[in-house]
Amino acid sequence: MTSDELNTLLDIIPDVRDGLTRTERIILYVLQETQRELDGRNVPTVMLYGRVLEYVSLSEQELHLYLDRLGVKGDGR
Repeated sequence: MTSDELNTLLDIIPDVRDGLTRTERIILYVLQETQRELDGRNVPTVMLYGRVLEYVSLSEQELHLYLDRLGVKGDGR
């Protein structure tokens, strides 16, 4: 198994500790860090999307699916 295949599996298989995938964990981490930078204010989805793209490659629709699954309330766009 190549390292690319392993990374792909790690992106989609939930971790046994908390049930989060690597991508979900990255999204939550980036959301928390961005909220901290904004002094606890809401993070615009487009800002979150841009920052998440620095870590993983996904479409806007995929981000919205992840946010829905995680129970993160979006801005409705």
